Amino acid sequence: MSAVPPPTSPHGIPSLLAEALRGAGDVVRGEIALFRQETTDSLRSVVIGLAAMAGAAVFAIVGFLVLVDALMKWLAAVVGSEALSALIVRVVFLVLGIVLVLTARSRFSLNGLMPTRTGRQLRQDTTVIKEHADA
Repeated sequence: MSAVPPPTSPHGIPSLLAEALRGAGDVVRGEIALFRQETTDSLRSVVIGLAAMAGAAVFAIVGFLVLVDALMKWLAAVVGSEALSALIVRVVFLVLGIVLVLTARSRFSLNGLMPTRTGRQLRQDTTVIKEHADA
């Protein structure tokens, strides 16, 4: 005996299409829920990381200031004057700060912020699309 499929009713194909659409909707809703969960987890990780970095920055700054104070006290013992040692250390750090600001300013130009590779790639893509459209 051979298995013969049951005859399809007139409502069979529309109901199959409706079921397929429901299934596709369920898949899309599931993907959206997964995306939301992953985004929430990622944001939580970023916030925790930023908080840890802020805490580390606070400790680093405090440690740096303690080292600068120790440098000033050592220099005061060497030169014999606290005021002179404070002036020397402050001038050195002021010069370092100015050099860093000038270096950073030269790196932050508007031309450096423009995405040149993306623009070039878009122009190439436009050219290729036009060539295929004309052909």
